[in-house]
Amino acid sequence: MAAFFPSLPHIEDCPKRIRTYLGGVCLIDTKKAKLVLSFTIQKPLYFFTKDDLPPWYLEVDHQDEHRIIYHLLIDSPNSRSAIALHLKGPLAGLLEVKFDKMDAWFEEEEQIYVHPKDPYKRVDALPSSRHIRIEVGGIEVANTRRPHLLFETGLPTRYYIPKTDCRMDLWVASPKVTSCPYKGDAHYYNVVLSSGDTFENIIWCYSHPTSECAGIKGLVAFFDEKVDMWIDDVKQERPVTKWT
Repeated sequence: MAAFFPSLPHIEDCPKRIRTYLGGVCLIDTKKAKLVLSFTIQKPLYFFTKDDLPPWYLEVDHQDEHRIIYHLLIDSPNSRSAIALHLKGPLAGLLEVKFDKMDAWFEEEEQIYVHPKDPYKRVDALPSSRHIRIEVGGIEVANTRRPHLLFETGLPTRYYIPKTDCRMDLWVASPKVTSCPYKGDAHYYNVVLSSGDTFENIIWCYSHPTSECAGIKGLVAFFDEKVDMWIDDVKQERPVTKWT
């Protein structure tokens, strides 16, 4: 994530209770956060008023005409340069807290990850009866008529398949883990064929997805970009996007 907002953003009041923790300290607990979005950095961020953050945690590191950068007086390796007070422009008077510097963030009672969720982005997971068949290296690795289709704004449809409709004997767990603010943490698998050919990280699974994506819990998706897929017996063009 880039350090502090570089462009004119869209700002709106956030109706949620927002809390953030660092070093065991609840640094912010507010119902008056500002949600900030920008076309330059396509991730929402939370900003706060000076009243939201107790001043005794702040120590000035340096400042220029645009902002004051603070260290936090909290015992944590992430406390340095974690806060910026903006002095000019539409963000003037607002504190920016670097999301990845904090140990944990909460919207109401639900912990959030990576960055705040964009209220203008939808994620829908719908059960389907489409026939999905997948091959890797010419070997069928999945065949189902009970997938869940995940529709996410700006991304290709993903097809989540019950594990029992897959060739799990060809899977080897991968150490790779990725995080998504809309779906949760994804764990990956490699496919290893009897020929010895290995296809790394082409399967992922959300074992504990967020509440809005509960329908894909325990199901697996294949990297459409790296496999051959048939939907209702029609072979699909491989998408070019890399996102899951």
